[in-house]
Amino acid sequence: MSPDVSLDTVKRAADTPDERQPYAELGMKLDEYDRVREILGRRPTSSELAIYSVMWSEHCSYKSSKVHLRQFGTKAPESEALLVGMGENAGVVDIGDGWAATFKIESHNHPSYVEPHQGAATGVGGIVRDIMSMGARPIAVMDALRFGGADQADTRRVLPGVVEGISHYGNCLGLPNIGGEVVFDPCYIGNPLVNALCVGLLRKDQIKLATAPGPGNKVVLFGALTGPDGIGGASVLASATFEDESQAKRPSVQVGDPFMEKLLIECCLELYQADVVVGIQDLGAAGVSCATTELAAKGTGGMDVQLDLVPLRDPSLRPEEILMSESQERMMAVVAPDDIDAFMAICAKWDIPATVIGEVTDSGRLVMTWHGETIVDIPPGTAADEGPVYERPFTEPAGQAALNADSPAELPRPEDLRAALLQLLGSPNLASKEWVTSQYDRYVRGNTVLAQPADAGMLRISEAMPGAEETTRGIALATDGNGRYARLDPYAGAQLALAEAYRNVAVTGATPLAVTNCLNFGSPEDPEVMWQFAEAVRGLADACKILGVPVTGGNVSFYNQTGTAAIHPTPVVGVLGVIDDVAGRVRSGFTGEGDRVALLGETREELGGSEWAHVAHGHLGGLPPVADLEAERALARVLTEAASRGLLTGSHDLSDGGLAIALAEACLAQGVGCAVSLPGGDAFTDLFSESAARALVTVAPESFDAFAELCAAHEVPCYGLGTTGGASLTVEGVLEIPVAELREVHTGTLPAVFG
Repeated sequence: MSPDVSLDTVKRAADTPDERQPYAELGMKLDEYDRVREILGRRPTSSELAIYSVMWSEHCSYKSSKVHLRQFGTKAPESEALLVGMGENAGVVDIGDGWAATFKIESHNHPSYVEPHQGAATGVGGIVRDIMSMGARPIAVMDALRFGGADQADTRRVLPGVVEGISHYGNCLGLPNIGGEVVFDPCYIGNPLVNALCVGLLRKDQIKLATAPGPGNKVVLFGALTGPDGIGGASVLASATFEDESQAKRPSVQVGDPFMEKLLIECCLELYQADVVVGIQDLGAAGVSCATTELAAKGTGGMDVQLDLVPLRDPSLRPEEILMSESQERMMAVVAPDDIDAFMAICAKWDIPATVIGEVTDSGRLVMTWHGETIVDIPPGTAADEGPVYERPFTEPAGQAALNADSPAELPRPEDLRAALLQLLGSPNLASKEWVTSQYDRYVRGNTVLAQPADAGMLRISEAMPGAEETTRGIALATDGNGRYARLDPYAGAQLALAEAYRNVAVTGATPLAVTNCLNFGSPEDPEVMWQFAEAVRGLADACKILGVPVTGGNVSFYNQTGTAAIHPTPVVGVLGVIDDVAGRVRSGFTGEGDRVALLGETREELGGSEWAHVAHGHLGGLPPVADLEAERALARVLTEAASRGLLTGSHDLSDGGLAIALAEACLAQGVGCAVSLPGGDAFTDLFSESAARALVTVAPESFDAFAELCAAHEVPCYGLGTTGGASLTVEGVLEIPVAELREVHTGTLPAVFG
């Protein structure tokens, strides 16, 4: 074969130091490019430039967020449950009986705007592979979605495609979608947020890590063939803002094949069972570049790769394109030479293409060749771990003080509280999301105990894993976030997001255990955005310490803005909890007639960022509710202990829309009405305040005294409101609405908008 004169080899790079390179087009700053030259002692080859450009991108390197994210480690609470924390593909926690759960949430925001179906679908695929790479069987997914106004034309383009992509990929994998959020706000027009969560199970002594130890071990690329889809996704899409030409970025959106991923899941599980995997990494953002550099950097420090051995879907791909491709459904494993035959046989059984493309070394260098010519020779840690770290300037937004001074206290209060409740119940954010969730399979595999519209999803463990020993144990998960709260106060807003997810897990009877997060913000190059980010991280880290739940990992998504218009700061928080016996889980809402209805927690006049202010007045101002984390912790103790003692017949958290919406949703859960009286002197505040650390519970009459004593022991206020029963939601002296009317208003909104 004649030499490729256009091939940019290491030798050629050394001989042509002044050749212009497209570093800026690949998203690198001049000083970053100069640093690469300093590291290598020459200009990089085009393949090396490809590696550094994607690995040092905002999406992969966390270069603007690292200095703040460290707080999740320095402030982390002590936790006996934490087995694997930040820095791996996903966190792992001990859930008892020899089992561990691994879970993580990540964003696929920018691709989902450009190509909604594939962007959302591959977001699901990517987070599922993160869970697989820890040695686990994925057992469920969730998604936290945010779109522009429901009546805006681009929302009608983006939302159906996103939902279709999520449902298609998840349903084909046979993974139940057990919860999440759908939120509408004009700030997300042009910048939808698609945050996908996956959870998996494994034995706690069978964790796999992304590492490449053992010189002589083989490097195997297996899964789908490599094609041109997704080239530059990490640098082109996820590390830049959208401008009008964003539609031209379609080639950077990956294309998914869920049927290949399903085979890949089963193949990986059999490989783990056969114990033929030393280290493993999924290929997501930055593809081969990421997998090789990270595996080598975490192992014995070196790797030799023959890049021309990578199986291609498009044989015309150049080395740089192979390195940057983000083709889906691919994994990279490190395998001992004696295990290669067994590894390949298992892959062949599942019709998974597998190719040895390299070998682990102790050279401290990542060396890649192309038909015998050296095109990459770098210290892998400089790409994987030693990228630029920016301490970007941050300052409080210019209008922040005025925003906080614009209190909703001056807004006109409604005279007709019945009409106000119905207006909120039918608003896009509070209306039924059945139009979305009905497209997901919530019960596939038969392990779902609770799913949407429950406060949290819940799964039984024993039947989720074939051949598992019988156990009554289960896990519960919830995600939450409120961009309006965070816009008013990012410190408190992040804490309130955690508090609500924590509370949503607790109302099912599960004990909150650990946290994952997806931090969605505008451009880090804007000091005002960086202030929001810094405050949100500080608030979340402080709250995790107080609540005793460590952050196990997550994702930062910057550049969610078009031009200078950034989204509201939107930290989305996922919480995982454990319940000893899923038979004791508590259902959401009113489950029967004649139960006592009680409100737990204190209600204050807290309407800043509320749904009432948003829906009735289009208002955003003032301060969000107080995040009383000690009260949240006490409330959770009451809820979990009451559930374990069988004292509760129903439980539902209070959040968006306050007590009014909680009562309506409780009635709608099983079609059971109620007759209640309000505890305070101001019916409007009682109904529509969004004070945190509150829950609505139902208790059998004979258990109420014991439950009230439990609340008193934990100093949690408990107000008896009335009883369940009848066909209407009745608030004595204030309003009466038939449950049938509530249902009509609640279920009609999204079908009317989206068909």
